Amino acid sequence: MVAAIKRYFPYLLAGCVFGFILVKGEAASWYRIQEMFHFQSFHMYGILFSAIATGLISTQILRYLGRRRSLDGQPIEIPVKPPGRKNYIYGGLTFGIGWGLIGLCPGPVFALVGMGSIGALVVLAGALHGTWLYGALKDKVPH
Repeated sequence: MVAAIKRYFPYLLAGCVFGFILVKGEAASWYRIQEMFHFQSFHMYGILFSAIATGLISTQILRYLGRRRSLDGQPIEIPVKPPGRKNYIYGGLTFGIGWGLIGLCPGPVFALVGMGSIGALVVLAGALHGTWLYGALKDKVPH
């Protein structure tokens, strides 16, 4: 048990730091998200664009250096996505409608639960239910 705690503690710590940054950077703020959807503020767009740039740069570094192993030795696979726009459009619409209705991106949900938000607990329960439902219906929906 102690070995498991030591093994997973760095991930818990990283998650706590990430949640703290999300809350202090106001990425978990319903008002900031609404400002973004109403095109009243660049704040959230700046966060999103910096996340895209960070992901792009780190993926390119992984490819350039040839390091395709994680810290515990597992191979890192970066799959090539199949061409076609329909799946991306449906997925983006589903994600965007959910984000617009709830007013919250999935990432900050855990940070808000950690802050004691009852509303975020409801959102988390819905997200977990939706994930379970997708797993149950995965063979019946287009991919």
